[in-house]
Amino acid sequence: MDLGPHSGFIIASYALCFLTVLALIAWVRIDKFVQDRALKQLAEQGISRNQPDSRKT
Repeated sequence: MDLGPHSGFIIASYALCFLTVLALIAWVRIDKFVQDRALKQLAEQGISRNQPDSRKT
């Protein structure tokens, strides 16, 4: 396959897009881990997402 005179730019663009997608996937997975850990800590303190908020009337 001949990409022509701009083959370096085309390959670099695809590589950059691939790395960006990988970085976004990693970011989401890391954030999920952090949020799960925070929810677990709150649950251990007796705070639940399902408890009604006593401040609302």
